[in-house]
Amino acid sequence: MSILVTGGAGYIGSITVEELVKRGEEVVVLDDLSKGYKRAVHSSAKFVKGDIGDETLLNKVITNYAIDSVIHFAAVSLVGESMEIPENYYDINLVKSMKLLNSMLRNDVKKIIFSSTAATYGEPQNIPILESNKANPVNPYGRTKLFFEHILEDYDKAYELKYISLRYFNAAGASESYGEDHHPETHLIPIILEVVRGKRNYVEVYGDDYPTKDGSCIRDYIHIIDLAEAHILGLEALREEAKSTIYNLGNGNGYSVFEVINCVKDVSGKNIPIKIGKRRVGDPSILVASSEKIKRELGWKPRFLELKTIVQSAYSWRLKYPEGYKL
Repeated sequence: MSILVTGGAGYIGSITVEELVKRGEEVVVLDDLSKGYKRAVHSSAKFVKGDIGDETLLNKVITNYAIDSVIHFAAVSLVGESMEIPENYYDINLVKSMKLLNSMLRNDVKKIIFSSTAATYGEPQNIPILESNKANPVNPYGRTKLFFEHILEDYDKAYELKYISLRYFNAAGASESYGEDHHPETHLIPIILEVVRGKRNYVEVYGDDYPTKDGSCIRDYIHIIDLAEAHILGLEALREEAKSTIYNLGNGNGYSVFEVINCVKDVSGKNIPIKIGKRRVGDPSILVASSEKIKRELGWKPRFLELKTIVQSAYSWRLKYPEGYKL
């Protein structure tokens, strides 16, 4: 039996595939390569280029490769873009993702790990954010992820399709072989590394007057390998017939924008020019999620908690692959 990983050629998907392969799992990657890279797919995994909305292809893949479970990463995930072109987000994150679910049911595949987002919470009621906090997303990206979680809940009740949904903020870092390579880049650590490498002139900090210890926003960062391992733990739990549920993932502390910049400066030994810009609308001062539930119930033990460790892994990967996945 095999595991289908949708979006397995992307940043988080590729490293999850790598960790699955290390554990001896048979893995099939389905990715349309609109954001991912064929070179990011582990050589031991089987790769199928295609769209999660193609039900004919899905049925063929599930049947031919004896798929018994799914880890679903395939999505569009930029908050700003979701505000500008919500149609694309509802189409991919909901309509096409439902076709994936329907193909699973048609072929009696009833275990799915859903890579969700802490953006489902919107403005936090408290810090750290708990799974019991009200979900009130403030953008189409967060809403589509939350709506899909509701669909999973309904499919569980009606069809006994079991799911675990993982909500998190900022995946960061790299493994030795796979890392973060987005075009354009929107995540803080790789943006700072672009300054280190001379690809940008400065890092723009959006506001330095927040009610935090240094005036910049505080955000949750989780090492990509720890994140991958949480997805695998969730799959193992479903295999043991655990109940459907939602878990938050995070480091429990959070780091400010200035702390991240200074850490990259220390790791790289390079000066990093900064430009202070205006606050972005809707940016909360602090976003940190509690991971106590998954630690308690599934025994998740993140290994790479230190910011320096996260930054060092990202920097090392970029030094090894300066052009990312480009040939």
